[in-house]
Amino acid sequence: MSSTLAPRTSALQAPKTADSAPASSSTSVDASPTNTPKQSPSSTSLSSFGSDTALDLKNGTANGQMLDTYGNEFQIPDYTIKQIRDAIPAHCFQRSGARGLAYVARDIASLAATFYIFHSYVTPENIPSTSVRAVLWGVYTFVQGLFGTGLWVLAHECGHQSFSPSKVLNDTVGWICHSALLVPYFSWKISHGKHHKATGHIERDMVFVPKTREVYASRYGYYAHELSELMEETPLYTAGHMIAQQLGGWLLYISFNVTGHNYHERQPEGRGKGKKNGVGGGVNHFNPSSPLYEAKDAKLILLSDLGLAITLGVLFLVGKKYGLANLAVWYIMPYLWVNHWLVAITYLQHTDPTLPHYEAHAWTFTRGAAATIDREFGFIGRHLLHGIIETHVLHHFVSTIPFYNADEATEAIKPIMGKHYRADVEDGPIGFLRSMWKSARWCQWVEATEGAEGENKGVLFFRNHNGLGVPPQKVSPLTTEAGPMKS
Repeated sequence: MSSTLAPRTSALQAPKTADSAPASSSTSVDASPTNTPKQSPSSTSLSSFGSDTALDLKNGTANGQMLDTYGNEFQIPDYTIKQIRDAIPAHCFQRSGARGLAYVARDIASLAATFYIFHSYVTPENIPSTSVRAVLWGVYTFVQGLFGTGLWVLAHECGHQSFSPSKVLNDTVGWICHSALLVPYFSWKISHGKHHKATGHIERDMVFVPKTREVYASRYGYYAHELSELMEETPLYTAGHMIAQQLGGWLLYISFNVTGHNYHERQPEGRGKGKKNGVGGGVNHFNPSSPLYEAKDAKLILLSDLGLAITLGVLFLVGKKYGLANLAVWYIMPYLWVNHWLVAITYLQHTDPTLPHYEAHAWTFTRGAAATIDREFGFIGRHLLHGIIETHVLHHFVSTIPFYNADEATEAIKPIMGKHYRADVEDGPIGFLRSMWKSARWCQWVEATEGAEGENKGVLFFRNHNGLGVPPQKVSPLTTEAGPMKS
């Protein structure tokens, strides 16, 4: 099947994600990726119903129709994780430490060579014009940001143990590479693993968890039923929000758990009591007592902090010897580019008008793993960034497959996923960048489709107050509703 979302011919003019096999009626919430949710009764037991009822179940209308933001009908996936794994050729699971190290050496050599070329030749002696040198050094920061992001992705492979068969090698390389990029490796690895175990779960996912209608309304001092009173978000406001997200999103995430779930009271060891996301809330990636972690993780969190301290110490010495201006150009600005790409990639992997999110009673590991989307970033994405943009769907089903085998594995699972495989590859890198704006305008909060009942009511889709796509539900005020008052 084609991996490109075909244009829809309806008035919404949106990419269409067509439906797959009959929707599952299973309510399993097993979070383990190693367990297989039960096969959907709807594909095995229709003979026990009357023909009309069977047709309604098969069309997904017994519990009400589900519509994504574009207006495409959605049905819950009913394939299993075992079917996905069995479809992947065995050699795709093979990892090579030597090959992984070769990629690390390539990326480090690219960073070093770029620095040497610019430091040696972009000088007042060779280029007298200050403005020309400034432009060229701007190019330097961009290029180094791409190479740095590639190194970040390789450390990400280490965190998933897809870098090599050796856990010691994986964690050693990952800790060194991520520490050099001011990433708390083990702290990130632990929370990122929880993200993979709860992808698409509205109460347990760890990053870019969308706001519910109620939470989104409360930000503006409204009740959920009053969202219609909000004026359309101006493009200038959208642009400002995007810039802030791209500049500070990563630092806000690791420092204050911004975009992560906020249900820390449920932390099994009780360390989440009284803690919440935000400044001063006690939820971060640096403190061993953070509710993101368990007591057994304390030494790893401190080891992550040590890596950051070493890098910061080196940067301090560089700045002291060569000046803050040089440090800013050599490291800080490329570092901000790395953060930009990291946030953009993660945001667009999990935010799209076609993607569902699930409440607890409707979520399974397989459904959550399918709630992601592949995109295309051309040569940069496939070679410099090691395919992290182009093969993310496969990565959420089986995260231990190395990136250099991910394209083949992706092709292998497409027939199993059917039309539940999502990819937006139109216009390549330009389409990727354009999707950032589209998702910001279309994807503001999530809610159930109007009229959905039962399990379908636990499947949430993006809506907005910009008049784009399927309109939000018409919600009646509750006589005992408690919440914020209008500001």
